[in-house]
Amino acid sequence: MVALGNGLDVSPLGFGGMALTPVYGEVDPADALKTLHHAVDSGVSFIDTADVYGGGSNEELIGRLLRERRDEVQLATKFALVGNPAGGYTDIRNDAAYIRQAVDRSLQRLGIDVIDLYYMHRRDLRVPIVETVEAMAELVQQGKVRHLGLSEVTARELEDAFAVHPIAAVQSEWSIWSRDVERNVVPAAAALGVGFVPYSPLGRGFLTGTVDAASLGDNDFRRRIPRFSPDAASANQAVVSAVRSVAGDLGATPAQTALAWLLAQGKRLGLPVVPIPGTRKRHRIDENLGALALDLTPAQLDALDAASDAVVGSRSADPQWVSEGRE
Repeated sequence: MVALGNGLDVSPLGFGGMALTPVYGEVDPADALKTLHHAVDSGVSFIDTADVYGGGSNEELIGRLLRERRDEVQLATKFALVGNPAGGYTDIRNDAAYIRQAVDRSLQRLGIDVIDLYYMHRRDLRVPIVETVEAMAELVQQGKVRHLGLSEVTARELEDAFAVHPIAAVQSEWSIWSRDVERNVVPAAAALGVGFVPYSPLGRGFLTGTVDAASLGDNDFRRRIPRFSPDAASANQAVVSAVRSVAGDLGATPAQTALAWLLAQGKRLGLPVVPIPGTRKRHRIDENLGALALDLTPAQLDALDAASDAVVGSRSADPQWVSEGRE
C-alpha cells in the first residue's frame, strides 16, 4: 500500500473508471464488471470514478462491484461537472448546495454509506475555493466522506484549500507528455504532505504506441484534444519512439515504461504518486502492474525527460479547464 495524505492508504497503482464508459466508444457493461473484478483480484484496490462519467452509469457499475467487495476497495469519486465527457460539459458547480446534492446522489448510485476520497473535479471560478472546501469538510463531519481531494488545481488553490481542511490527494493529468504540473502544484503538494494521483498517465493511450489518432471514432473524446489533431499527433510520434526505445532496453512494454517513469518522477520530486490508468481489457491491467517492478537508470530517465520536450499541442482545448491555464 502507498500512503497518500491525511492517512489514506491505497494500492500502488489505481484504476481509472472513465474508460469503462462510452467516452472512447461503446462498452459492454457485463464485460466492464469483469474488468473491475479482475483489477481487484490482481491487487488494484484503488478505484476512481466520477458522478459525470456515463451520466452516473459508471458509479452504478462500480456499485455492483462494491456490493460484493466493499472492504477490498478504496473508492474515489468526484463532483462539479455538469454534462458528460462524450457529449460535452455544460457547467461547473462548486457551491455548497450543489455539493450536498451531489454527494447524496453518488452515495445512492454507488450503494455505499461513505466515500473514501471525494474530489472537487474542476474549479468553478465563481466560487472561492475556501467556501467549496468548507462545504466538503461538512461531509467529513457528517460521516459521508472520509478524505478530501482536489482535481486540476493550482498551487495557490491547493494551499488555500489545505488551510481549511487536510487534503489527501491532488488529481491532475501527469505523464511523460503532460508535465506542466511539475512547475507549481507538485512542489506545493510535496511541501504540504499531499499525495498525487495522475490521471491519463499513458497520455490517453497515446504513449502505449497503440493509438492511431487518425482512426479515432466520431464519438471518441480525444478528437477534441489539440495534441490528437493530425499534425500534432504525427509530430508526437517522436515521443512514442523514445518511450519504445527505452522499453526495448528494459525488455518491457511502452505502457510499463511510461508508468515506471511516473513512479520514478514521484520519488525524484519527493511525494507519493499513484497513477490511475484505465482500460477495458483485463490483460492490460496485468501489463500495467508490471511497471511496479521496473527500475529505470539515470540515462533512461534522462532520455524520457528529453522526449517530453518534443510534445506538440496542448493537453486541453480550454486552458482554464486545467491548472496549466491558471498558474
